[in-house]
Order: sequence, then structure tokens, then C-alpha cells
Amino acid sequence: MDIIIVILAFILSIVGVLGAIIPALPGPPLSFVAMLLILVCDGYDMTTAQVMVAAVFAVIITILDYVAPIWLTNKRGGSKYGLWGAGIGMFVGLFMGPLGIIIAPFMGALIGELYAGTKIEKAFGIAFMSFLAFMLTTGLKVMYCVVLFAIVTYNGWIILWQ
Repeated sequence: MDIIIVILAFILSIVGVLGAIIPALPGPPLSFVAMLLILVCDGYDMTTAQVMVAAVFAVIITILDYVAPIWLTNKRGGSKYGLWGAGIGMFVGLFMGPLGIIIAPFMGALIGELYAGTKIEKAFGIAFMSFLAFMLTTGLKVMYCVVLFAIVTYNGWIILWQ
């Protein structure tokens, strides 16, 4: 049974890493669930404190992923059109490959701000803040998910070779 659980945890962990990059997938929660699956098996090498720290980071990073873009865009003086544009751009970017995921939210925020009547210089600054927030939260998600991938892989290896 441990073999099935380890394989499922490994697959969830890979999907978690992908979810750190693809906005439609909840990367940190998936990676955390993968780590929890490993805890069901005998022979894991994690303490309760490590699990609690991973849980806290999953919650914080997930909340930041939703709050940071709005907060930074508003801090720069963005309108609801800029926020909507960034969101639509992020969705459209999913179908444009890795470069689209990066550029489309910026372009969406820029177009949204221009539609709202914002001057080009300010609209560019607001779009840049939206892009910066996206890069910040994506970077945090990638780091977290890769660390949990390493933990799941390490513990899975130990469990399978006992």
C-alpha cells in the first residue's frame, strides 16, 4: 500500500510544482497534500514542527497569491479595469505558453488602465506593479513547491527502500 501512496504523493508533488507556474492549479496546497500523504506511510523522516511550518507557509503563500497583485496594483493607483485586465490577461496567457503567462497579465493590466482613461505613463507603472506582484508570488510558490517536492521525493525514496 505504501508504494501506491508514495506514487500518488510524487504525482501530486509534480502537479504542485506545475501549479506554482500555472495559475489555474493550486500549487502550494497540492504540494502540501502530497507531503501529508507521505505521513501516512511508515518510515517518513519529518517532525510535527516541520509539518506545521509547511502548513503555515502553504496558507501564507496561497493568501499572498491572491492579495499581493491587488494590493500592489492599488498601491500604485490602479483601477478596477486594470485588475480585471490583469486577470483576463492571466487567463489568456495560459493558452499562449510560458511567455504568454508572463506577458499577458502585464498587457491586460495596461490595456485595462488605458481603457479606464489612465495616462500612458501611469498605466505602464500600474501594469508593471501587476507584473511585479505576479513574479513575486510565482517565485514564492515555485520555491515552496520545489522544497516540498524534494521532501516528498526524499521521504518516498526512504519509504520504498526500507
